[in-house]
Amino acid sequence: MTHPYARELGDFLRARRSRLRPHDVGLEPGGRRKVTGLRREELALLAGLSTDYYQRMEQGRDVRPSDNVLDALAGALSLDDDERRHLFTLAHAARRPMPARMDHGPERVPDSTRRLLRVMDTPAVVLGRHLDLLDWNPMAEALLGDPDACPPDRLNMLLLMFDDTLTGERSCAGWERQALDYIGMMRAAVATDPTHPRATAIVGELSIRSAEFRRLWTRHDVRESVSGTKIFRVPEVGDIVLDWDTYPLPGSPGPVMLVFTAEPGSAAADRLQLLASLHATRSALANKHS
Repeated sequence: MTHPYARELGDFLRARRSRLRPHDVGLEPGGRRKVTGLRREELALLAGLSTDYYQRMEQGRDVRPSDNVLDALAGALSLDDDERRHLFTLAHAARRPMPARMDHGPERVPDSTRRLLRVMDTPAVVLGRHLDLLDWNPMAEALLGDPDACPPDRLNMLLLMFDDTLTGERSCAGWERQALDYIGMMRAAVATDPTHPRATAIVGELSIRSAEFRRLWTRHDVRESVSGTKIFRVPEVGDIVLDWDTYPLPGSPGPVMLVFTAEPGSAAADRLQLLASLHATRSALANKHS
């Protein structure tokens, strides 16, 4: 049976090799080429490895590369810091026997984190290692809608992004960038436990029903922490431009807090506060009549 980490390592190496062109690494293209990226023998030559050894790595066979070999591969593939760490994580894990039992129990949000969420005066949510929405504050509910209206097993940022009923979102500027950020975070999570049933279920479902997801997933991009800017189109108050950042919480791997903030004194900050006031008023009325 192929070691799941070795298989993931092979897929990652193949994806990174395919994105390099001969001229990127100072080689002459020469003749007709069957592959768009570097050939295996070209990459092996650049890394100082035999073609057979490198091919066995890509095939996920029982190869245990040393850190020196990994360094050479990272250089030959022009990996950035996140990708280099990902390469080492996968290769080190592939050297060890798979543990007989991994902890696949439910993720829990510490009480102290829940209290922090409630006192934050800006939208914030807690995401599990596979991007499940574990908790949120009233400001996030005002901005994103009531998550309780969605079945618990569908409360996942990737499932929501690729939901066929929300395809209008995909025309928004920056949609693909955010999708790649979330996919990159999922890739990093898969590297720590490629057999986790939640990861398998989410990636499996999206791979079957979304060609768009398949295209982005096969890029093997990886992100450890992400940030960006997003425009929220809110009919009640107008467009709100918010920065968003992720902050890791304790655990290995632990959940992350995703926080949206507006520039102080900006129109976005004013609109966000107005939206929060409207939401608080609606919630108070709903509680009064319940």
